[in-house]
Amino acid sequence: MIEPFLEELENRLDPQTEEALEAEWNRFLDRRFDGGIFRPRRRATAPARLEWPSILINHALRDPELLLLRELRSVSDTLAAGSGNLLNIRCNYGTSILPSLFGVEPFYLDDDCDTLPTSMPLADGRDGIRRLVDAGVPPLDRGLAPKVFDTAAFFRARLEPYPKLREYVRLYHPDLQGTADVAEVVWGSGIFMEFYDDPALIRAFFELITAAYREFMDRWEREFPPLSDRFRCHWGWGHRGKIVLRDDSAMNLSPDMYAEFVLPFDRALLERYGGGVVHFCGRGDHYIDLLAGVPELTGIQLSQPECNDMEKIYRHTVDRGIPLFGLPLEAAEQALACGRPLHGLVHCC
Repeated sequence: MIEPFLEELENRLDPQTEEALEAEWNRFLDRRFDGGIFRPRRRATAPARLEWPSILINHALRDPELLLLRELRSVSDTLAAGSGNLLNIRCNYGTSILPSLFGVEPFYLDDDCDTLPTSMPLADGRDGIRRLVDAGVPPLDRGLAPKVFDTAAFFRARLEPYPKLREYVRLYHPDLQGTADVAEVVWGSGIFMEFYDDPALIRAFFELITAAYREFMDRWEREFPPLSDRFRCHWGWGHRGKIVLRDDSAMNLSPDMYAEFVLPFDRALLERYGGGVVHFCGRGDHYIDLLAGVPELTGIQLSQPECNDMEKIYRHTVDRGIPLFGLPLEAAEQALACGRPLHGLVHCC
């Protein structure tokens, strides 16, 4: 079923176009882009020659070939549009990959939603977390982990016979979220009272999650290293370092709590993997100055500038040489219109 689509992509992909686009990304990542807003485009479009199927995510989650086909459709759309996004795919099993190691139950939405599943938190709250801490780092034969690694191997094997796909379609690391996000998913919203009531257990659980993250990512790096020493890729944009962390749950914490409970673990992971990018939804301006002080931070990706004091964000990112990725175009244009320099460090899709 999938071979005609692989062959079609292989024939549409032009190495010179991809190399030129990668050169543009390298200039941006090396801080050599001197324009106002970085919005790369391919030199040419490559329209689809086949009608690509629309595959519901619930169906794709049950069949790695359907999941690959769904991922490759986004590659096809990128080529057809002449977008400046890099070509990438991932084992897209949602946000519950790392939480599933700790025994949470997945929650699948109806097909009509066509949305990735989430998880139900542990039913026994603090007692359940204590048992997890006492048990230590869970093995990678639990939850979604075996499926993720098997799917990655399947993806790699399917692309292997196609030299251009193998070279230019990056397999990027799955969504492992961040320490605080995983903790909230596993513990539930009751976790926020525990920052006051049982901070020692919070720290112990965060240490456990960080150790599990390392186990997962270390295996990922061993089994699925990049095919070259070029920059890494995530969500279609290039970045320095090996990881992208999610700090969505951190918006609920004060700066002092972020500094005590989240930042040390973010820093440890960024250091271990040669740097990386931190993403957050919602508000992050209340701790951006703390995060920006991590030397290994190579970028910030925020999805809702309207929730943030963007002047404060700019002061602690682009003014300090830290790029912003995927910023909504309207926010960047508004900054420039007000005379706010972006130093060639803002990427917009």
